[in-house]
Order: sequence, then C-alpha cells, then structure tokens
Amino acid sequence: MFGMDITIVAIFALAALSTAGLAYGLLFSRIETEKKTESRMRRVQSAETDQSRAKAARDRVQELSKRRRSVQDSLKDLEKKQQEQSKRVAATLKAKLSQAGLSITETRFYVFSAIFGIFAFVVALIGGMGPLVALGIAFIAGAGLPRWFVGFLVKRRQNKFLEEFPNALDVMVRSIKSGLPLTDALRLIAAEGQEPVRTEFRKIVESQQVGLSVPDACARMFTSIPLQEVNFFAIVIAIQSQAGGNLSEALGNLSRVLRERRKMRAKVGALSMEAKASAAIIGALPFIVTLLVYLTSPEYIMVLFQDSRGHLILGISGVWMSIGILVMRNMINFDI
Repeated sequence: MFGMDITIVAIFALAALSTAGLAYGLLFSRIETEKKTESRMRRVQSAETDQSRAKAARDRVQELSKRRRSVQDSLKDLEKKQQEQSKRVAATLKAKLSQAGLSITETRFYVFSAIFGIFAFVVALIGGMGPLVALGIAFIAGAGLPRWFVGFLVKRRQNKFLEEFPNALDVMVRSIKSGLPLTDALRLIAAEGQEPVRTEFRKIVESQQVGLSVPDACARMFTSIPLQEVNFFAIVIAIQSQAGGNLSEALGNLSRVLRERRKMRAKVGALSMEAKASAAIIGALPFIVTLLVYLTSPEYIMVLFQDSRGHLILGISGVWMSIGILVMRNMINFDI
C-alpha cells in the first residue's frame, strides 16, 4: 500500500513536470516576445527622456549664449561710451576743475592765471632780469603753474577716492545682504560716506531724482572721477540691471579686486622708487650746480643769461633735459 502511494505521487509529479515543460515550450516564444517588447519600450522611453533632457540642455545653452551675447554687447556699448566720454572730458578745463573739487568757473580760473602771470612778470623785472626772461617766467607762471596745480589736486582727490571706494563698496554689500535695495544703499553712502566718495554718490542720488536710471547715473560718475575702478563699478551695475544676478557677491568681488589693484600699485611704486629718486636727482643736479656756481662766481655764470649764445645753450639744454625727463618718466610709470 505504501509502495503504491509512492508510485502514484511519482506519476503525478512526472505529469506535472511534463505539463509545465509542455506549457513552457508552447509559451516560450510569447514570453520572449513580451520581454523584447518590454525591453524595446523601456529603450524608447529612455531615448525620449534623453531627448527631452538634451533639448532642455540645448535650451539652457542657447539661453546662456544669448545672455552672454547680450552682456558682451552691453560691455562693448559701455566701453565705447566711456572712451568717447573720456576723450570729451580730457579736453575740457571745466571737467578738470570739477575733478579737482574746485567750484570756480573757467573764466575765474583764467583771470587768476593772468593775475599770477602778471605778478610773476613784475617780480622778474624787479629782480633785474631782462624783458624776454621775465616774459618767459610770466608765461610759465600764468599758463603752466595753475594747470599743474589743478592736475595735482585732481591726482590727490583721485587717490583719496581710491582709498575710500572699497570701504564704500563693502558698506553697500552689507546693506544689500541685510535686505536694503540698491537705491537705499547708494543713499546710505551719499549720507554717511567719506569724502570724496560721499560727494560722488550724492551726485548719483541727485541724478536719480531728476529721472536717470541707476546704471546711467553710475556711469556719469566717470566724468568727475575718470578712473578704471569707477568704470568697473558702472559695468557691474549695468550688467546686474540687464542680466540679473547676485549684486552683493559681484560688489564684494569688485571690492576685493580694487584692494588687490591698490596693493599691486603700491608694490610697483615701492619697486620703482629707486628709479624715481635717481630721476629726481639727475633732473635737479643742473639747477643745483647752477645755483652753487652763481653763489660762488656770479660773473662766471651770468654769461649764460646775458649773452645770446648763452641763451641758445640754455634753450638746447632745456630741450634735452625735457626729453630725458619724459623718457625716464615713461620708464618708471606703469599702468595697473
């Protein structure tokens, strides 16, 4: 009885196995077809997904390229405007007086120059010099010294501006990060900044009040402070207004760049100080020797000032000295 049960179980197991093998044989092609179909569908879906991703990437690249072209065009326009403006500014005395922080008009400047030249002419005549020498001294005193003094004031004011401008940018960065808009940050510098930065930012605020946009108002600051640092600031504001972006980060980077430029300028000045001292000594040596000879033997040196040949020698010497000074000045001056 037990042996018969085992036989029946074995028969049922073999029958089930045979049925399963027959079903698999009959359904194998269908199962493989379904697998291939499913695999093909997955590949098609992944391809569509890849195409959509590639299309989105192409769209992003095209958008970035359009934005880059827009920024480049804006930079070119700003550069052309700045070049035209710098040429126009450099040719006017009124702009120089404004850059020096002087409130006098051109007419008053010319009047003061003429008075100073006449005074120098009278002093030269009283000192016993000839009319031609006195006229030359009057020309230098009336036409050269006032303009040199204005240039000195312009340079000093620009140096003060460069010292305070990075600090003003840092204040703007902290103001913008705290939630203030750009216009309020500009007003903050115009109210609490140090001179001459406060005056220039006050001009920006006043320009906004009469209807100018912030980029145009910042670009106008180049008229009174013709520096590359001001040009950088105007470009950053213009790009941010057109293309957007993190303004606080851009201004922070600009502040860091300006500080590094100032350090590099100071390093170059220190390295070229020896050459500048040599140029100053060589340039002052003829005048010192002439003064010493005049104090020890005035009759010996006065021939140069009283004889026509001495005048010719002085003129040629002055020309050669001027050429040498200009050459040495170009050798020791570097644009950073």
